[in-house]
Amino acid sequence: MGKIITMANQKGGVGKTTTAVNLAAALAVMEKRVLLVDIDPQANASSGLGIDIKNVGTTVYECLVEGADMKDAICDTDIENLKIVPSNIDLVGAEIKMIDYPDREMVLKGSLAPLVDEYDYVIVDCSPSLGILVLNALVAADSVLIPVQCEYYALEGIAKLLDTIKRVKTKFNPDLDIEGFLLTMYDSRVKLNNQVVEEVKKHFGDMVFKTMIQRNVKLGEAPGYCQSVITFDADSRGAQNYMQLAKEILDNNSEEE
Repeated sequence: MGKIITMANQKGGVGKTTTAVNLAAALAVMEKRVLLVDIDPQANASSGLGIDIKNVGTTVYECLVEGADMKDAICDTDIENLKIVPSNIDLVGAEIKMIDYPDREMVLKGSLAPLVDEYDYVIVDCSPSLGILVLNALVAADSVLIPVQCEYYALEGIAKLLDTIKRVKTKFNPDLDIEGFLLTMYDSRVKLNNQVVEEVKKHFGDMVFKTMIQRNVKLGEAPGYCQSVITFDADSRGAQNYMQLAKEILDNNSEEE
């Protein structure tokens, strides 16, 4: 059975989508069967993997709001083992439409249930919020990966996210774990970055990944070419960091089995 990992942090600009796309690509390159589910209305994960979001027939919106079969929304990518359920701007209205649904928190979980056995990993990319869509992603997940930018106010809002995770565990998903805290946009030359690393490790200890995502221009360039950094420049520091993260996650999960 595949493992569902949700990327969550209501703070914007911390590297959620970059991590979702490149971790998914790295796991696929390592011959794991991976499905990336884009539930962010900005659809950056979708366009970043070469999906023409204006011309996709079925998206995650139709699955969540209209009850479409998620199998019909799956698109191929340029990476053999990586598929994606794309998003588009229509998803902006999903929260309002889902507000009156019975079991509204369980919709994504129900949509993914028939697919999970077909993949080794399902990666869910969320918007920077704690609304109904993100709640759905947490209820559906086996674990949460929390990107933390190595900048001032890095821990701002994390307490609220952890409280939300605790509530989800209590009410909807008692098996929900934290996959880990991922330090992103790290530059060893910047004193503040090193202070943030120390602070995050002091707070969360062994839950912080050993791998850190360093600042790398290729990570910013790759989406403009509709590629992951893994395929855009496999020798770049960004690609190497995400391959290292994928290996760390595989190693951690093999220890848990």
